[in-house]
Amino acid sequence: MTDLIDTESITQSDLESIFKCVNRPDASPVSGTAACSFQGMGTRTRTTFIKALKQLGVDTIELPAFLDTSEQARDLAGYLDIYYDLYIIRYSDHEKLKAFADYSNRPVINAMSSIEHPCEAIADAYWFDTEVKQLNSSRIVLWGPMTNVLRSWRNVAQAGGAEVEIVSDADDLPESVDLVITDGWPPPLPGRTWQGLTLDHLKEMGHPVLLPTPPFTVGEELLFDPLDYDGFAGYAQKQCLLDVQKAIIEWAIKTPHK
Repeated sequence: MTDLIDTESITQSDLESIFKCVNRPDASPVSGTAACSFQGMGTRTRTTFIKALKQLGVDTIELPAFLDTSEQARDLAGYLDIYYDLYIIRYSDHEKLKAFADYSNRPVINAMSSIEHPCEAIADAYWFDTEVKQLNSSRIVLWGPMTNVLRSWRNVAQAGGAEVEIVSDADDLPESVDLVITDGWPPPLPGRTWQGLTLDHLKEMGHPVLLPTPPFTVGEELLFDPLDYDGFAGYAQKQCLLDVQKAIIEWAIKTPHK
């Protein structure tokens, strides 16, 4: 069993192992009980993880924001591990989430924190790698300030062999770009403004595929409606999120790292 808390140490081998688990016809059954704790809305994350666990035959118990407690992570893990085989946690405090994972003897999957969103990045990377162009021959632009999604995307894309550039303004746009990813802006920093992406920017970068991380905001990270751009990845792009999260669950339970 192993954890997926962040993507700093993710390797090409890890990605290949997860990708191979997606829709694998000879996959062995997964069983047990999972604790799911989703802080905030998490509309797509909650939907796909709960559905993934159901399809895998894993019993699910929801523990709303169970890390919101004065109880030490060591004690939580010590008492709860006897009941659960897996934890899937969406929680803003990355360090508290990581501390719990360090103490738990069960695999812990980060379903989003303030620092990383590994599952979303891996699912999006799988879609791009299998449906558009292989990562190891791609040039990818992350548009805007570093967020949890863009941080995970940078690490995942680099592990997959892609050339990655972080662009926050249009002063020196790269050419021949294959994919542009945006994310919602964090609270503004004093004296710092960010430039929204335009259709002219995309044209200058060679008309790449556009993957705006939902929920996106027209007028902030995007200065046009993405449905007006024929390179928009589209809503159907997120269909693979369910299958990739099933693969991540299988990988986390069956990989002997922890």
